[in-house]
Amino acid sequence: MLNIGLAHYLTLGAILFVLGIFGIFMNRKNVIVILMSIELILLAVNINLVGFSAALDDLAGQVFALFILTVAAAEAAIGLAMVVIYFRNRGTIEVEDISALKG
Repeated sequence: MLNIGLAHYLTLGAILFVLGIFGIFMNRKNVIVILMSIELILLAVNINLVGFSAALDDLAGQVFALFILTVAAAEAAIGLAMVVIYFRNRGTIEVEDISALKG
């Protein structure tokens, strides 16, 4: 039988975190990919919290992960709504065009 330990949780969390950081830095043209990369980073943090919570036999990490998932869902919904409204007004969602709104 396979025993899933803390090292497995931390490895998976590290892989997801690196993929999220990689997605942010390598794709700076698409806002939706940046938002998905932020969600991957939050998911990596949640996996680490759940892993430590299971290793320490404490439910506080799992409860905190549930709150983070709730905030991440709200952030994704609001971010996607902003992207849709911006696309309707400008016709594009490229990051270079959005940065022209400064000033």
